[in-house]
Formats: sequence, C-alpha cells, structure tokens
Amino acid sequence: MPCMIKPRLMIAVILLMVALAPAQTRRQSEVLSIHGYPGQAKVVRSQGRAFVDLVDLARITNGSLNFEQDRIILTLVPGGASEPSGSVGKSGFSPAFRRAAIEAMASIREWGGMLQVIVQNGYPVGKAMAGSTIRAYQGRAADSVALATAAASTDSDYRALELLRNELNNVQTWAESFVDARNSMSAVDLTTSENALKDDPEAQKIVHCGQFLAQMFASGDFQDDATCH
Repeated sequence: MPCMIKPRLMIAVILLMVALAPAQTRRQSEVLSIHGYPGQAKVVRSQGRAFVDLVDLARITNGSLNFEQDRIILTLVPGGASEPSGSVGKSGFSPAFRRAAIEAMASIREWGGMLQVIVQNGYPVGKAMAGSTIRAYQGRAADSVALATAAASTDSDYRALELLRNELNNVQTWAESFVDARNSMSAVDLTTSENALKDDPEAQKIVHCGQFLAQMFASGDFQDDATCH
C-alpha cells in the first residue's frame, strides 16, 4: 500500500527531529530505530533537522520504494510490522524483493521487446537513434535490477537474484554482440526472415529464462531453471 506512513510512526519521527534540533552542535554518530522493527538507519543532521536515508527506512520497515517522475512511494508491509522471522520459508520471497523483482523483469522484457523490433526491422544502431534507445532501455533495466538487489533480504531472495542478474547479463551480452555485428554489417541475415530470432539459440535461451522468471516471481516460490544459468 502506498505510504502515507502510519500516524504513530510519523509522529515518532517528527518528535525525534524536534528532540535532535537543539543538539545540532553534537558530532557523535546517531542512528534511528523504530519500535517493533529490527535494524537501524543512520541519521544525518543539517540546520537543526534530522534526515534518514529512504532506502534504510524501507529496509528497516520491510517495505519497498518506487520511483516515479515527481514522487517517491514508500510501501509498508500491511499491519505496520515486519514479518516474523519464520514466516518466510526457504522457498518464499520477501514481499519487498518480490515486488522489485517483478518490476525488474518488466524492464528487461521491455528492453528485449525493443531489441526484437530493431532486429526485425533492420534499424541502424551505433550512434543512431536506435543505438541510443538500446542504451536507454539497458540503463532502465540495470537500475531496476539494482533496486531488487537492495531489497533482497532472505536466502531465497539472493538465490533468485542470481538468476535475475544472469538474465540481465545475458540480454546485455546478446545486445552488445548484435550491435557489433550490425556495425560490421554481419548481422544482415537477422532481418531476412521473421523466424531469425527463433533460430538463434542464445536469443531463445534468454526468452525462455525470462518467461520462467516471470512465472517464478509471480508464484512467490523460488525455483531453478537451466536456461537462467
């Protein structure tokens, strides 16, 4: 649920800021702890105000961050408390990681779909518009995977994160090889048939891994597949 941080939590943070304001000349290290949540976040003070890193706050509350054009949305676990340590089994993902991983897969799929359009239509790359588009989608996918990395907290999260990173790296390697081939005019055969990508084993491996990961993250349980290695 988009945050709207809970009133009691907001009041506690405000009171903490007020209490810290008169002591702004102190230089010792300070941290923020939230009652009912494990972990701590570093506090930075400036001009009588106390600031806490949003990533740390999301980590402490077992929440997740979504970045939009003009706002940042902090989503907290329903109920306002972190899940008991035994509530996530060996095969289950933490809620924050699962959301971030699903968003990362969506970004990777958009990148792959754009590559498919460029390949099938034979658009020039390099410094052309298509080349800039490839880099833009690649950067967006890499940023999404970085957010999933920051959200990972359980053994299942980290195991699934390895597969997610493999998919990102495999798409990047394929894209770079295509750009190099296109620039040297050795990729012209990729546009001679509508089935060219279907006949490319590396491209098909990426497609199958992407489909598998999307289903795995949707299910909430960790699984493994050879196409993602």
